[in-house]
Amino acid sequence: MPLDFVQNLQALRLEFPGSDFFLHNYSHIIMVIETRLEGRGGQTIIRPMDIYEEVVRLRRLGQKCALATIVQVNGSIPSYESAKLLVREDGSMLGTVGGGCVEAEVWNAAREVMETERPRQMNFSLGQDAAYDNGLICGGQLSVFVEPVVPQPRVFIFGAGHISKSISKVAVLAGFASVVIDNREAFANRERFPEADEVYADEYEDVFPKLPIRDTSFLVIVTRGHRDDMRVLRWAVETNAKYIAMIGSKRKVIGVVKELEKEGIARAAFERVFAPMGLEIGAITPEEIAVSVVAEMIAIRRAPDSEWRTAAKSIFASETSRAVLK
Repeated sequence: MPLDFVQNLQALRLEFPGSDFFLHNYSHIIMVIETRLEGRGGQTIIRPMDIYEEVVRLRRLGQKCALATIVQVNGSIPSYESAKLLVREDGSMLGTVGGGCVEAEVWNAAREVMETERPRQMNFSLGQDAAYDNGLICGGQLSVFVEPVVPQPRVFIFGAGHISKSISKVAVLAGFASVVIDNREAFANRERFPEADEVYADEYEDVFPKLPIRDTSFLVIVTRGHRDDMRVLRWAVETNAKYIAMIGSKRKVIGVVKELEKEGIARAAFERVFAPMGLEIGAITPEEIAVSVVAEMIAIRRAPDSEWRTAAKSIFASETSRAVLK
């Protein structure tokens, strides 16, 4: 039966090649039907995919999604109160809120909600027609709440010294998961970083391929010297991380950038780097520096309307400050 069903889906896909909505969900329709568990003796057990399990899986992968729930119903609708639809980053879906035009509009809203990370309430009146592609004349009304499900942001801290200890602690308190990387086992260990999700004690180049860097990742470079900082920054500017920051004076930052430019890295690659890192609050102690850096991370994450960038210490924060590189 599953094979026949999949063949029918393939036929539909060929019949409607221009349907973006169908193409987005073709592979995941099959995934829902053929999510399998191996039983004893190699027996295959087919079960449906659970929305809540999928939300957890996506969050662990660091992927956004949006969850739409029918929160209020009046009259007759082709679904029920509490019905849910999960929309993934790639546009594929799991679950349903009734199908048809309602579902298409909710799908569009879910994409927007993922982008803005702000929820939406949607109201629909089905009227006395069958325009919602389900062949039913329902005449009811429904409200759908669409909420973003955003993975916990992760900060990857390169260097495990005293400033890194404070940054990890403050970042975790502010809602970030921390990952610490250093090539010194005496510094990068669980005793020093009990709050960290992961701790790596290995050469940086060996760890880079193991790190799941995404456009929601935060990278903070605070190694023991500018040579190691350069090793990490060389790699970091090639990633799609949301935030890249490096410790050091303006003189040190200029020196590192010019050295990497000699290697062929374009100046434009550094324009999203926050270096020196943190907001200018007069920080001196490791704890104060951590507060200034995490405050900058929060500003990047929340994108407030305020002019917070004027307080950024980075030489890339404005055209005026960039002039020191010329």
